[in-house]
Amino acid sequence: MEKYRQRGVSPTKEDVHAALKGIDEGAFPGSFCKILRSPFENGSYILMHADGSGTKSSIAYLMAQETGDNQWYAGLAQDAAVMNTDDMACVGAVGPFLFSNTIGRNAHRIPGEAIKAIIHGYERFFASLKPYGIVCTMSGGETADVGDLVQTLIVDATAVATLKETEIITMRMQPGDVIVGFSSTGQALYEDKPNSGIASNGLTLARHQLLSHEYASRYPESYSPTVPQDLVYQGPYRLDDPLPESEFTIGEALLSPTRTYLPLIKEILLSFREHIHGIVHCTGGGQAKCKNFGHGLRYVKNNLFPVPPLFKAIQKTGVEWKEMYQVFNMGHRIEFYVPQEIAPSLLTIGEKYHIEGKIVGKIESSPSGKNEVILLTPYGEFVYQ
Repeated sequence: MEKYRQRGVSPTKEDVHAALKGIDEGAFPGSFCKILRSPFENGSYILMHADGSGTKSSIAYLMAQETGDNQWYAGLAQDAAVMNTDDMACVGAVGPFLFSNTIGRNAHRIPGEAIKAIIHGYERFFASLKPYGIVCTMSGGETADVGDLVQTLIVDATAVATLKETEIITMRMQPGDVIVGFSSTGQALYEDKPNSGIASNGLTLARHQLLSHEYASRYPESYSPTVPQDLVYQGPYRLDDPLPESEFTIGEALLSPTRTYLPLIKEILLSFREHIHGIVHCTGGGQAKCKNFGHGLRYVKNNLFPVPPLFKAIQKTGVEWKEMYQVFNMGHRIEFYVPQEIAPSLLTIGEKYHIEGKIVGKIESSPSGKNEVILLTPYGEFVYQ
């Protein structure tokens, strides 16, 4: 994780977890999201979740500056929304969702047309989910001109949903379960173009490893002055260069909107909710994120998806494979922990939505009594404890 940390980012956020130690974990401790008893309605539960597009907005800024097209900002809305909804789906919430968006900008650099593109981006994304019975409503939000604090743009969102106790998915994974993963790439039934799989985590590492140092002098506002110059935009590519082994340019691949799995998750829960022992959204922490859930478990992933072209390109710039698998999803971003006999049914539902699925691993008892993840990959065996 050294290359990521040197740029001021921690994929595992140990300091944040330490700060939260001892804080009330809600009604169902150990769940993927904090679940609270509703203060508004007896017998129901409420989720309130906040997340955003992260430093992906810096790449949108570069693309807009290079092309003169503010529509490059539009996908940040989907990024911010999905990083909320798909986390919340891991505890069983598949809507309705109520959203508020928060945009912090430097008004000297981010024009009103960019803000318009983001707001309309939310509308388009929410409309794309309606045919699948998923309701997302925007309540409003805040656009703050905070140029003293923000050099370009931050796009965040907060989402709220309610749950009945019978709908809640708790982390009750156990030895003998298999791990069913669903691809982060390709083109899902409800997507209008193929997806590179990048989502909205690891973008600080990705953009500095891939993009040419020429962007450092042309757009110094697009990175932190605290990052050493030899770690800023040290890659071999321009934004309009083709991404090897793909149909994307580098810029298009980095800005590919974060895929939502909501339609898929909703149908799986409708038929198999009682058999789902856990769901993990493989964002921050990548393929090692599952280590944070359950007790005394060894997660063995021995049948992972082939590494998508964008992640191959990042790795070839000098990032160790072990770090790659802990920063990025590396091919699948949602995984279900289920008894082996129902795995084929989940894969069939994935086919309906044009999302490839496979059994990527299994759960065993951990000999040490502590959770660990073992990845068996073509590039080596990696252990995370």
